[in-house]
Amino acid sequence: MSPIYIGLGSNLGDSAAEIQLAIDHLRQSDGISVVRISSLYQTPPMGPQDQPDYLNAVVELQSTLDPIVLLDRLQEIERQQGRVRGRRWGERTIDLDLLLYGDVVVDHPRLQVPHPGVGVRAFVLVPLQELAGDQLKIPGVGSVGEQLTYCDCGEIVRMTE
Repeated sequence: MSPIYIGLGSNLGDSAAEIQLAIDHLRQSDGISVVRISSLYQTPPMGPQDQPDYLNAVVELQSTLDPIVLLDRLQEIERQQGRVRGRRWGERTIDLDLLLYGDVVVDHPRLQVPHPGVGVRAFVLVPLQELAGDQLKIPGVGSVGEQLTYCDCGEIVRMTE
């Protein structure tokens, strides 16, 4: 099985606890095995600036679920944790994004894999690099290391090991 990478983010409530709860939900899910978890990183919001900073992480999974079923499970976890979809790029208790599903490319009305922002968002690339290294290929984009050369990582603060 190829590794699957999920991005996690939170900036409402106890963000570290929300991320840990989401990881616990993933661990308890049939057909999903959590392999590794990155450090937590504090980052400024990508969208509206009138919201708290985010905590972000990436989790490496193995799964027997196909990408759409996995997306459904991720959205179910978000709902369980009180995610309310308000303004675009706004604050949230938890956000779970399917970043990479091995080397599979998905172009579906509900899901794009690789995630459209994976190659340009430092808050995704830095924890992804921690888990997978510079050489990990993002289908249709390039390697993690290459993409990091284009990103400003100056405002990312590693919070945990």
